[in-house]
This record gives sequence, structure tokens and C-alpha cells, in this order.
Amino acid sequence: MKTQKKKLFYGAGLLLLCMALMPLTAFAAETEAEYIPSMYATFWALVPPIVAIVLALITKEVYSSLFIGILVGGLFYSGFSFETTLTHIFNDGFAAVLSDSYNVGILIFLVILGAMVSLMNRAGGSAAFGHFAKEKIKTRAGAQLATIALGVLIFIDDYFNCLTVGSVMKPVTDEHKVSRAKLAYLIDATAAPVCIIAPISSWAAAVSGFVEGEDGFSVFIRAIPYNFYAILTIVMMVSLVLMNVDFGPMKSHEDNARKGDLFSMGEKNAGTEAEPANPKGKVADLLIPIVTLIICCVIGMIYTGGFFEGAGFVASFSNSDASVGLALGSICAIIITIIIYLIRRVLNFQECMECLPNGFKAMVPAILILTFAWTLKAMTDSLGAAVFVADIMNQSAGSLMNFLPAIIFLVGCFLAFSTGTSWGTFGILIPIVVAVFAESNPQLMIISISACMAGAVCGDHCSPISDTTIMASAGAQCNHVNHVSTQLPYAILAAAVSFVTYIVAGFTQSAWISLPTGVILMLLVLYIIKRSSKKKN
Repeated sequence: MKTQKKKLFYGAGLLLLCMALMPLTAFAAETEAEYIPSMYATFWALVPPIVAIVLALITKEVYSSLFIGILVGGLFYSGFSFETTLTHIFNDGFAAVLSDSYNVGILIFLVILGAMVSLMNRAGGSAAFGHFAKEKIKTRAGAQLATIALGVLIFIDDYFNCLTVGSVMKPVTDEHKVSRAKLAYLIDATAAPVCIIAPISSWAAAVSGFVEGEDGFSVFIRAIPYNFYAILTIVMMVSLVLMNVDFGPMKSHEDNARKGDLFSMGEKNAGTEAEPANPKGKVADLLIPIVTLIICCVIGMIYTGGFFEGAGFVASFSNSDASVGLALGSICAIIITIIIYLIRRVLNFQECMECLPNGFKAMVPAILILTFAWTLKAMTDSLGAAVFVADIMNQSAGSLMNFLPAIIFLVGCFLAFSTGTSWGTFGILIPIVVAVFAESNPQLMIISISACMAGAVCGDHCSPISDTTIMASAGAQCNHVNHVSTQLPYAILAAAVSFVTYIVAGFTQSAWISLPTGVILMLLVLYIIKRSSKKKN
């Protein structure tokens, strides 16, 4: 009896103690939730990605560079506390980005596309297409122009563009001795730059959603002629091919490719080994899976946007979830592809299943880099980099007036380059532009929104931690640092011409004057580069 009373007494005491400590626990949780690092929303918030980018370009090694950037971000967030740094990097970094449903959808799409590429290679479709293209495409210029044309046609989503164009065009460009670095550039330059001027794309949907208080889709359409970086990048690509001119590190890669070294210095990514040749393979064994993938992914995206619940086609794209749509579409496409191959007896079931892990292995480098890049972005977000840039723009936007488009272009470039995200840059800058100019100067608002989009795409195009850049490397199976270092001079040239064009647009407020000015300036610069290159030779 005494023992029972003691138990009741201790139990009641423990309950009272718990009740007494509950406010303290809530206070502790509240304190933890309200924790703001001392470097929050300062320039130091941009240091981690800058460290990662500089190290990657210097060391030519991307994994350790990204990890060091992540570590610097964790140290800044924790105030150099060892325990808090580790828990922040793991809980708010790696664990958070790998448990995010959007990121998981992209990884699923990446793995399945890798498996589909392995299937097409094993079935002999890629080799058959290479032989077919060899008969139809006779020159290096033709191979590059075909790559550009395919990239422009696949405008639905940049991830899908990067991996699909790479899968289809690798046999063609390899046959004509186009370097993998040049292929990666052509893929990357027809991914985001094309998607950002395509009305029916996941990017159009994202931009439309950020224009609050206005008709987002109408604003996007009106902004297309002022998206100078995207338009000038396409002009530049075609001109480089037709004029047969290359400069910077790309020139040495192209010179090596003409001698038979497509990777320069023998560097290859995992998964570049060719599958065993299949004599049964036909061109249809590559084209049917690719067309199936395109159709399934389009259906998947409009499905997530409510098309089958009564929404219109354009509206369903505007409301689509690209991650879920691409994952659903790719799963359906690979099942259909396997069934087609089994019916045609190109591959047996065991060979199809062997391609699944092979495709995963081919995408491991891209998955690793994406995971590190997403984690670095999480560190940058926790330090308030976006808030820092938004504050600067809010303080100065009203006084910039006609120079605002050019300035916003530069800010968008820097922010997207540092964080590796275009959509995040849209979310920060577009609402500021709308607030400043919606009532006072609607035309300048349109130009400034275009400048924001162009700057975001430019920064995304240059950044080694951008997911689109990583996807382009994976699609071309090119060393990632090689892709970044060879693409950077091209992107900087397009950015410089775009900056001048936005100054012209800020004063003239007319696409009929500013866009031709930018195109003429771009062609003139490329002509000067070609002449100077000839003199050196």
C-alpha cells in the first residue's frame, strides 16, 4: 500500500514538474525559432556561394568546392559554433533539400531519364540515329545548328531540354568532332534562354505567378521583345556556328576535338562508356522513346495544372508543378519504352532491367552536384542573401528611373550567379519592380521585369552551382568545371551587350529601337573577335 502511494506521489510530482517546465520548453522553442544569425541580410550572406564558385574555377574540382562553401555558410549561420554548424548543415541543409518533394521529383526524373538513355543505347537506337544523321548532316556546322534547332523546339522545361537534347545529339556531334564542352554550351544556351521567351513553358508559369496585381501572362507576353539576354544568346549561338569562330577556353576544346579528343585532356564523366552495339537497333528505337517522353511529360505537366479538371491548356501550364509532371511523365515513358522494346524483341526483359542501375550510375555525378548546390542555396537562404539584395533595391529603385532596367539586369545576374537560382531571383526582384513602376510608368515596368528575367537567366547560365548548368553538363556528359569555364566568356559577352541594350531601352522605351541595336552590336563584336583571331593565327 505504501509502495503504491509512493508511486502515485512520484507520478504526481513528475506531472507537476512537467507542467512547470512546459512554458520553459515553449520559450526555448520560440527562442530557437526566432534565432537570427549576426550576419543575416549582410554582404556576408553572399560569401559562401562566392567561395564555392571561385574555388571550383581555381581547383577544377566541384564537389569539395561546393562542400567548403556549404561549410562557410554553416559557420556564418552558427557564429562559428561547431555543434550548431553541423546540425544546421545536416538538418537544414542536406536532410531538408533531399526531403523536399520538388527536389525529389527532379531527382526521380533525372534517374529515369538516365535509365532511358541507357535503354536507347543498349537497343542500338543512338547508334542507328548516329549513322542516319551522318548521311543527312555533312558538316560540323550542320551538327551544331541541328542541336540548336532541337533545343529551340523543346521549350517546355529547361531540365527536360538539357537532358533530352544531350541524349539525341551526342552521337551526331561526336561523329562530327564537336567537343563535349561546345555541346554542353549549345544545350545550356537553348534551355533557360528559350524557356524564358516561350509563352507555354514552366518558366512562363513561374514569372506570371510573381506579378501580383497585374495580368501575369499578359505582362510576360509583352516582356518577350525586351528579354535581350535570351534573344541575343540565341543570335550569338547561331552566329558563332555560321561564322566558325570560337574564343577563350572553348577554342582550345574545339581544337582538341578536331584532333579526336572530344573531352580535352582525356577527362570523362561517369557513364560515358558506350553500351554494347545492338545490330537490331533502328532510328525508331531512339525517336519513339523521345517522342513518347515529350508527350508523357506534357500530359504530366498539364495534369498537375488541372487540365483534366476543366482548366484551359495555357492555364494548366501556368498552374503546373514541373517537378511532379516531369516525374509522372518520365515514369510512364520508361514503362512504354520497355514494352515497345520487348514487343519488337530488340531487348529482352533482363537486358531492360540491367539498364536501370546503369542509367542511375550515369547520373550519379549530376545528382551529387545538384544535392550540394541545393544545400549551398539553403545555407545562403538561411543567411538572408535575398533580403539583403531586396533591401538594396528597395532603397535605390525609385531614384534610378531610366537606368533601372540596366541596373536591375546586373543585380539579377549577380543574385542568380551567387545563389544558382533563377526563380528565386524572379521572386525577389519582380515584386519590387511592380511596386515601383506599376502606377507611374507601366512601359518601364515591362522593360524592368524583362531585365529581371534576363539577369536571372544570365546569372543562372554563368553559375556553376545552377541546376540548369549542372543538367547541361549531365546531358552532354561533359566535365562540369570544363563546361562552366568554357561557357563563361560567351555568357559574359552576351551579358555585356545586353547591359548596353538595356541602357538604350531605358531611354527609348521601344523594342523596335533597342533590340536591333543589341543585335547589330553583338554581330559587330563577333566580327571583331573573328578578325583578331585570324590576325593571331
